Amino acid sequence: MLEDTSTGLAVTYSGFCLTALPHRKLADGEKWVREGARVSLLVEPGELPVRGKLTRFGVPYGSRARLILLYLQTQAIRQDSPVVELGRSMNDWLARMDIPVGGKTYADVRHQASCISACHLTFFWQDDRGADAWRKDSIVTGGIHLSAAGNPDQGNLWDDQVELSQTFFRELKRHPVPVHEAAIKAISGKSMALDVYIWLAYRLHVLTKATPITWAALHAQFGAGYKHLFQFKPGFRQALDLALAVYPDALVDVQDEGVLLHPSRPPIPERDIGRIAGQ
Repeated sequence: MLEDTSTGLAVTYSGFCLTALPHRKLADGEKWVREGARVSLLVEPGELPVRGKLTRFGVPYGSRARLILLYLQTQAIRQDSPVVELGRSMNDWLARMDIPVGGKTYADVRHQASCISACHLTFFWQDDRGADAWRKDSIVTGGIHLSAAGNPDQGNLWDDQVELSQTFFRELKRHPVPVHEAAIKAISGKSMALDVYIWLAYRLHVLTKATPITWAALHAQFGAGYKHLFQFKPGFRQALDLALAVYPDALVDVQDEGVLLHPSRPPIPERDIGRIAGQ
């Protein structure tokens, strides 16, 4: 990643830095709840018309769902518009992330796009007065559809555009978190490593002192699919090592009780953040 000379930036909503999608497929119809440090996330599966019949799609999961979401959010910020162009540009993005759209991968990406289109999100948090608050919405208005004439070799897999919901777009503009494309590419196939990298990008540069995070808190946020803490620890350590490899300025110590986060330089220098809208 350090040898990659590209300077591309990507953007995600801060809410996704504190919570996470599942790493693996859930049972059909199963809801997803994940608790972060200050925010909890509920993802509910939904339905879309397929060949004139309503079809239920589950909760989006895995690294490919995360990459599609990163693309949608990044393009919305760059264009300052909830309407995101798809077509060849989305193909190019996936290719840059080492996700070639063809064969089985084509089917996987298509399925995750449908899951994102169908699902409903609810973020829960406590306001400044300590009262419970929440915001419920979909990610996109309408759906992300494959073009009827989609051809992986020609790059025209997708319809021309999709529109983010106004609520999601507004919150994304208010709370964007920039990350390096090269870093995302290097860990693009590892969903937990992506989550940990994005979390560190959000947390470390605003710290004013060393901050401990317990293993129990880490398990609650990142431990989807790990029933027991002793099973989770080795997987998290591997994901953390990958995240630190692509974020070399991150200062994190692993301890018996959990991890100790230290104030660190952000992965994207402040002077470069303004480039996002103009890329």
